[in-house]
Amino acid sequence: MELRDFGRLGRISALTLGGGGIGGVWGSTDRAEAVATVHAALDAGITMLDLAPSYGTDFESERAVADALRGSAREVRITSKVQLQDDEGRDFAARIRRSLRDSLTRLGRDHLDLFLLHTQFRRAGTTLSGTIAPADYQDEIVPEFERLRAEGLIGAWGITAVGDPGPLLDAFRATPAPDAAQIVVNALDQSGDLWMHGDTARPGNDALRAAAAAAGIAVIAIRAVAGGSLTSALDRTVPPTHPAAVDFARAEPFRELAAELGESPASLAHRYALSVPGVATVVLGVKNRAELSECLKAESQGPLSPADLAAVRALA
Repeated sequence: MELRDFGRLGRISALTLGGGGIGGVWGSTDRAEAVATVHAALDAGITMLDLAPSYGTDFESERAVADALRGSAREVRITSKVQLQDDEGRDFAARIRRSLRDSLTRLGRDHLDLFLLHTQFRRAGTTLSGTIAPADYQDEIVPEFERLRAEGLIGAWGITAVGDPGPLLDAFRATPAPDAAQIVVNALDQSGDLWMHGDTARPGNDALRAAAAAAGIAVIAIRAVAGGSLTSALDRTVPPTHPAAVDFARAEPFRELAAELGESPASLAHRYALSVPGVATVVLGVKNRAELSECLKAESQGPLSPADLAAVRALA
């Protein structure tokens, strides 16, 4: 497994095992298979697990990883998240600390290697349910993250940089800046159901990735298969109007290209994300060992050739 620079946390594996799949977000699995998938990922050289309290019913991703690592002496980086929105009230610092404490309790650990804000920003002076204002992020949330790092409860902190690019670019330029940012990186630049801003803004994932990398912020690529839209078939039932179904239909030329190149769509999608400049690690949404094996094979094949990379980009 290739290792890549990850700023404050040193070097980590080019692939990260995500908690969404093992938590049952991307189709059904069970605890035994989730635990086995974690073990297989670590055996293959994956060194970071990306979790969140919201991944699965009853905090399943964190509970499954706790089971998988119980009694283990393996060196592995653990990421989890806190979700905030000001329509649920204020006291951000207390809510951040409480969320961290609860995650550490479920995981049986005394610190997290990386703690991420799992909430989108809105533009200053606007309202949008489920988001936070940039001023609140800078004045209240960032100082609490910095305190937690000073106390040794987290090793680094970051943001989920999804949504309106304006306030996210401002966050990258601010001091202190995040140590890491999760950014959508996929072959057709599809944000799917993560996009909640309607027509008030347009996604700017490439600009966000380039700006983060230029600022020394470790880029964590998410949605490499666009929530399943860049695979052979959606593995969960959604209505035809769901963003995943709409994006899946749009992705037919991508599946045709994958067939021409002799690869599965999922393999080509992951190789694409791994080939994008500035990406420190690519989060896998796999839910079992079979899906993990396909991703591991894709990583072992190395980056796409310039010609194949150009062919994929021409589809976006």
